[in-house]
Amino acid sequence: MPVVELSYSRLQKLIGKVSKKQISESLPFLGLDIESEDKDLVRVEYSPNRPDYSTDFGIALGLQGLLGIKTGSIKLKIKKSKEYKINVKSSVAKIRPFVTGIVAKNGKIDDKIIKQLMTMQEDLHSGIGRKRKKSSIGIHDLDKICFPISYGTTDRNYKFIPLNSVDEKTILDILKNTEVGREYGGVLGNSSQVPIIIDSTGQTISFPPIINSSITTVTTKTKNLFVEVTGINKEDAEDMLSVVATILHTAGFNLISTNITGSKNSSPKLESRKITVTPQLINESLGLELNNSKIISSLKKSRLDASIKGKNIVCDIPPYRFDIFGQMDIVEEVALGYGIENLTSLLSPSETLGAIHPISSQLKSLSLVMIGLGYLEALNSSLTSKKILYEMTNREPNNSISVLNSKSQEHTILRDLILPGLLENLSRNIHLPYPQKLFETGTIFVKNNPIYEKTNLAAVFANQDANFTEIKSILQSALKVGFNLDIETKTSTHKTFEKGRTASILAHGKTIGTIGQINSQTIEKYKIRVPVVGFEIILSGLIFD
Repeated sequence: MPVVELSYSRLQKLIGKVSKKQISESLPFLGLDIESEDKDLVRVEYSPNRPDYSTDFGIALGLQGLLGIKTGSIKLKIKKSKEYKINVKSSVAKIRPFVTGIVAKNGKIDDKIIKQLMTMQEDLHSGIGRKRKKSSIGIHDLDKICFPISYGTTDRNYKFIPLNSVDEKTILDILKNTEVGREYGGVLGNSSQVPIIIDSTGQTISFPPIINSSITTVTTKTKNLFVEVTGINKEDAEDMLSVVATILHTAGFNLISTNITGSKNSSPKLESRKITVTPQLINESLGLELNNSKIISSLKKSRLDASIKGKNIVCDIPPYRFDIFGQMDIVEEVALGYGIENLTSLLSPSETLGAIHPISSQLKSLSLVMIGLGYLEALNSSLTSKKILYEMTNREPNNSISVLNSKSQEHTILRDLILPGLLENLSRNIHLPYPQKLFETGTIFVKNNPIYEKTNLAAVFANQDANFTEIKSILQSALKVGFNLDIETKTSTHKTFEKGRTASILAHGKTIGTIGQINSQTIEKYKIRVPVVGFEIILSGLIFD
């Protein structure tokens, strides 16, 4: 968990009339864990999903609300302007296609603010930026830049003077011989072209996502800032920008928009969004009987705006609160605004003892049998990628189930088979000795109205002499020993398995799965070096309902 160092006296100035004791007692109710205190200094741990808490400005906003000093949402006042233009070239489309930015003027910058801005920048990189892969941020001295600026690409022999340096270096040199280049250079892959931001005089501003130019270094003499964010996803880039814009607005800067054109880019809107929730859900979840007025005032103390519309409450979510996804997040904000300390604990009216669910017991028995047969248990995520689930296994994604608003660009599909995940495990372990034997029991998802779940068992055996007979004997043994269940096999075809070496698995006259040798095309896609045999069966309805 990231940690930020704060000054009680500085927080008091930012918050208003409040004592050190009030701040100390209130910090935990913002979800901040106090790590240590030393006179005026306090170190607190905050959740990565609240990057606005990486600075004292963000924490002061939260405490103002919690203490009732200032409530309601932060309204970003962004002056529209065509002066600060960013031209995006088409060459970045396949490398790092998105850029956004904002100008912040007439602020006061001291050493503490610079330190906090840098801390916030790195915490954003580590969190929503996924170590700069998804998005990265550059903060510059605006007065050293001549607009319009261009965001394009250059080759690795391009030279400029990077941050904290006095000598020109090639991009190749920066990537190989600087700490930041070695740590983050992998984000750019092996492309001969890399992103670059240049102003109208040809002066280098930034080499994203690696390092800024020396000439735009922010110092205590800086009064005006230019913030740029680049990334592979427009929404992630604007989320990052919204945090910085909110903090700079709170720090007293005047915000001015940038005018972005070209290659699927557009000027950031940084608009709020709305989530509707019922008072009934809030009260039932929290065990309270709050009226609408109290719910709204609680939300305002959490620095959100809300209004009544019919029987519902409509919440206005500021752009920097991208940690709020749905109704239960609103319930949590009501609890925080109402005061966690005001919630009373009650004993459960029923007195029951916990016990292992019969299905869990059966699955555990099956796992122990498979382990006894020499197989290693795997545990893969139910959320996977289209590539792993369909493209690599030669299957058509006709019944794929996609997840809305996934924070992962890659893992967006709910699995309908376990076997592709086990093949992916094998592909990541090609450097280890063979034979390799893996199995997994887990949930798969079937497209219907509504979507329903099933529990499956899958296993793979990778070795130079892997064959159909051996994997069939493993399946027969597992079901016979575990559940006294006999199975039959009947020749069939499957796009993932080798033709002529594939069979349907039958129990009680019904098809429950597929077994066979994985075809060579699939093996090549996964870059597995030896033959692989495997099976997958449906356990739901077979050993339990």
